[in-house]
Amino acid sequence: MQTVTGLIPCPSDTFGMSIATRAVWFIFIGWWASGIWLTVAWLLNLSLIGMPIGIKMINKIPWIVSLKEPTIDVNADVDTEIIDDESQVSIREQAQAHDQRSIVLRGVYFLLIGWWASGVWMSIAWVFSVSIIGLPAAIWMYSKLPAVVSLYRY
Repeated sequence: MQTVTGLIPCPSDTFGMSIATRAVWFIFIGWWASGIWLTVAWLLNLSLIGMPIGIKMINKIPWIVSLKEPTIDVNADVDTEIIDDESQVSIREQAQAHDQRSIVLRGVYFLLIGWWASGVWMSIAWVFSVSIIGLPAAIWMYSKLPAVVSLYRY
């Protein structure tokens, strides 16, 4: 068994967006729109009813900032079995994603730490995103935000 880790791009309507288009978006829209977007998402995360919408908004933040394509962070254990049956080769792979932490643990974490830590984390990420030099760090921080909010494994 081996562990596989990586990023898989998700298809979307903006696939193949040029870097020039993304830069213009960031300069004229992305830097200020992301601040508003994050504020609304954080406020939604403060209520149990609004949290699902807030988390979905957080997952969209790389696109809001710079039209960055969404990716899925893969971290799975893979079993590979190769069967050679007289000139026929069959390869079977079975992947198992890691389980989520207990909902009780995640709830307690959110109540004690997640709600305020996510606000600090988002604020720092947004400050990084205002400069082009800090943008890669900000996008990485945005991608880790669901884990900061509620220990969500993705």
